Amino acid sequence: MKLISRLSQQSLNKDSKKTKFIKAKLVTLALFALLLMNTLSAFAHCDSYDGPVIKEAQQALALNNVDLVLKWVDATDEPEITKLFNKTYELKNGDTEIYAIVEKHFLETLVRLHRATEGVGYTGLKPAGSASPIVVMADKSIEDKDIDNLASKFIAHIEKVVREKYKKVAELNLVKDQSIEKGREYVDAYVDYTHTLEGIHEIIDNGPGAHQH
Repeated sequence: MKLISRLSQQSLNKDSKKTKFIKAKLVTLALFALLLMNTLSAFAHCDSYDGPVIKEAQQALALNNVDLVLKWVDATDEPEITKLFNKTYELKNGDTEIYAIVEKHFLETLVRLHRATEGVGYTGLKPAGSASPIVVMADKSIEDKDIDNLASKFIAHIEKVVREKYKKVAELNLVKDQSIEKGREYVDAYVDYTHTLEGIHEIIDNGPGAHQH
């Protein structure tokens, strides 16, 4: 009976650990999704030449189909974009220098209005290759229809960052009272560590737009 009881307890412990592991994994994946949404919203390369906005704008001009780009702007901006699109397309087969100027103006206007929908300012068109690695990976995940590779790498990166910040503040906590300089180093590390965790927690509680800068 004791053996059966011990085995039953071991089985319960394993089930409990397994349940905790699954819950932890689900929480981590949820955190990943929210952080990814926040990252893309704040830093996505919608203003670069290899970003989705300009790519679809160039495709729209090639096909004479303004509907391909209207989804990137607010409904109130549709008349402005449509009018400018039509003007740009009309000049497509004319003087190349004039078309280049008009096309750039169209792209700038489209990107500026799109950025406004995100609540961020327009800072000019960026060259291809200017996107951050995480956004490039995000685009590839959509293209490949596979999130697993990106999720595992991004989650590992988040954990690595948090552990590194914790390690720094924990080490400085041991020597913070040895001198004012050490104390200030500790305070800097403490603020960095806690603000990072606060930011993550805020995103979990309030959604992807909660911690944008």
